[in-house]
Amino acid sequence: MEETQITPSLSVRSWSSISTQDQSSISTQDQSSTAGQASSTGPQPSKPSVIPPPVKSKGPSSGAGVRRMRRIIAEDAEWSVAIVPLLTELCIQHIVKNFQHNPILKQLPPEHQKKVLNHLSPDLPLAVTANLIEDESYWRRCCTQRWPVCHVDEHGGSWKRMFFELHLENLLKHFIPSTTDPEVILNLLPLCRNYVHTIQIFRLTRSKVDDDKARILICSLLDHAALEELDLSHNLIGDRGARAAAKLLGHSRLRVLNLANNQVRAPGAQSLAHALAHNSDLVSLNLRLNCIEDEGGQALAHALQTNKCLTTLHLGGNELSEPTATLLSQVLSINTTLTSINLSCNRIGPDGGKQLLEGMSDNKTLLEFDLRLSDIAQESEYLIGQALCANREAAHQRALSPSHFMSPATAKGPENPAG
Repeated sequence: MEETQITPSLSVRSWSSISTQDQSSISTQDQSSTAGQASSTGPQPSKPSVIPPPVKSKGPSSGAGVRRMRRIIAEDAEWSVAIVPLLTELCIQHIVKNFQHNPILKQLPPEHQKKVLNHLSPDLPLAVTANLIEDESYWRRCCTQRWPVCHVDEHGGSWKRMFFELHLENLLKHFIPSTTDPEVILNLLPLCRNYVHTIQIFRLTRSKVDDDKARILICSLLDHAALEELDLSHNLIGDRGARAAAKLLGHSRLRVLNLANNQVRAPGAQSLAHALAHNSDLVSLNLRLNCIEDEGGQALAHALQTNKCLTTLHLGGNELSEPTATLLSQVLSINTTLTSINLSCNRIGPDGGKQLLEGMSDNKTLLEFDLRLSDIAQESEYLIGQALCANREAAHQRALSPSHFMSPATAKGPENPAG
């Protein structure tokens, strides 16, 4: 009984003593660690606790920066922070984009016109730009894009004039008869007529140019002071086209006109004769392989009685006969400028040959006279040939004679002493 009562009391005491010892040992350790820290650092004054401010991140990938940007930029891959263009800029862009179909320029204010011109493509059709755009900077861009070397001084200092002159020249150089469409050139002429000033030779042969096309072409060349030669041979030009060419003679300084192998008849030749009678520039007229007949030939002969500039006349293959030869005989007697006449492949006949021979007896300037296949007598042909030889010899002697080039002192040389 006693042992049973003693054992529990001992157990309680032992647990309480262990707890007391543990608590004292723990407190002793805390005090010793605190004392150790105090002995190592020394006595320090007490400070109030301060919470440090948040550190601002300088890097672009910081969490705060990402959150800030994500508040602005939406989840759209095509979204941009660029500012929307002004409404005027959008309108200018639209005008430039649709200028070919809706050319709006003169209705715009000057500052907007300049912006539109600066953005227009140099490849726009000339039908749109030729009569609308006068700005030299635009035409300068057109020129420098096509030709690396540009001498604008040779074209009156105008870039627009330079562009049209070189463009037309390029088309004419690369024109291939029966291959190139003549409409390409005929459509260009009305556009460039006010800007082309230096073209001198215009050849459009074997191109099936009829009266209507010839009239459009020639009307575009009126008042073209620099044009010197017009060659429309081997086409389909008739009397209306010849009348247009006659009008050109009165409004230009044309020196050579070639209408060979066309369909010109007497009315067309009469129109040319009327212009020739009042012309002082044309030196060569070629009407071979037409059908002007005696009515047209006589009209030309009458004009040559007053004309003082024509030197070459070609009327071969025009169904001419004795009446024309009779009037040409009178021309030979009084004309002093003609140096070459061609009447080959006509029906001049023996009597016509005699008339021409009579005219040649008083002529000292004609050097070439083609009468092949003209049915004149062999004797007349021979005598006319002799007269031509005499004229050529006289012309040769005049060309070699130094009398009007040398002074009397120069003429007296050591090889040719005076006396």
